[in-house]
Amino acid sequence: MAKTKPYEISKTVVWEAYKRVKANKGAAGIDDETIAGFEVKLKSNLYKIWNRMSSGSYFPPPVKAVEIPKKNGGVRILGVPTVADRIAQMTVKMHFEPLVEPYFLQDSYGYRPNKSAIDAIAITRKRCWKYNWVLEFDIKGLFDNIDHELLMKAVCKHTDCKWIIKYIERWLKAPFQTKEGNILERTAGTPQGGVISPVLANLFLHYVFDKWMAINYPNNPWARYADDGITHCKTKKEAESLLERLKTRFEECKLQLHPEKTKIIYCKDDDRRETHEEIKFDFLGYTFRPRRSKNKFGKYFVNFTPAVSNSAMKAMRKEIHNWRMHLKPDKELIDLSNMFNPIVRGWINYYGRFYKSGLYSVMRHMNNALIHWARRKYKKLERHRARAEKWLGRIAKREPKLFKHWQMGILPTAE
Repeated sequence: MAKTKPYEISKTVVWEAYKRVKANKGAAGIDDETIAGFEVKLKSNLYKIWNRMSSGSYFPPPVKAVEIPKKNGGVRILGVPTVADRIAQMTVKMHFEPLVEPYFLQDSYGYRPNKSAIDAIAITRKRCWKYNWVLEFDIKGLFDNIDHELLMKAVCKHTDCKWIIKYIERWLKAPFQTKEGNILERTAGTPQGGVISPVLANLFLHYVFDKWMAINYPNNPWARYADDGITHCKTKKEAESLLERLKTRFEECKLQLHPEKTKIIYCKDDDRRETHEEIKFDFLGYTFRPRRSKNKFGKYFVNFTPAVSNSAMKAMRKEIHNWRMHLKPDKELIDLSNMFNPIVRGWINYYGRFYKSGLYSVMRHMNNALIHWARRKYKKLERHRARAEKWLGRIAKREPKLFKHWQMGILPTAE
């Protein structure tokens, strides 16, 4: 008679987990195995994961530590699990996420099904019109500092499934391996880059912040996306009092607010007469600040509203530069469209949602890169920038669908 496994895990779920991991792509872990490499022995590899997980003998390998530069300097350590480990984590996530998701609050937006950063921007924009003051907070090194004991307490509150608890504990303890091969033990945190990490971070902050705010400050709306958060206040005094309470709350839960990135902002506009040193803040790639706007009657007024941030524009310009289009004279314009238009479309869909004109300078930068390419490709345009611009402008008028920003009307000059 066949021995039954201690844990009942469906092979179908492991297969579905593999499909999701494949769709998400991602880099190789410490074993340097890519998804394509994993698929060479797909059935055998998936069977091994299922067999070990259902028998309780699955132990995650160390996580590959990869340094990612931050926009404002410094580096963030990203933990990249192996392909097999990502599939194992996805298997647990598919069981665990539906258990906690119904408890999460409306205004937690990060890494959640049917929620987006744009939703968080939209609601924050509306609330800035209703509330004069904002407390912007950022948690220092959230993914590195989550307390394991407190987190496991929260996990066990939502499931008594032994294998889910066992494997989450093992992933929390899995060490980092540096590029030099050094093993770094971990006593806190959940690696940024792990499949299970976002749902664990959301669960932790659900109890640390979201639920705490709902109980203690029901009249102060907030929006949180992972470790970035905004709360709205009626007065400066209210915001200062909330800041002190929040500092204490996070310290109780063994986390710290980032001193430079946590601040109180006055949402200045035409109707608000107070003064304050801070009248702008960044949230999810947008800068909220007073801007000149036009109402439906054509009258101008100062409105507190979001537009693409300078740091996001700088990152986009840098990416366009890194494409080195002028070094691709062997390509046709349609090739460049196929290569880069999906990215440009993504930028416009995200950063062009509010105050679209803020994005125009980046799109003109894109046109300049295309003009540079044209001058390298065609001898007759090499020494004549104006001629190259007119040539590209005529194409843009004739075929605006080649690039998304051309459809917006940001064309090279065709006259």
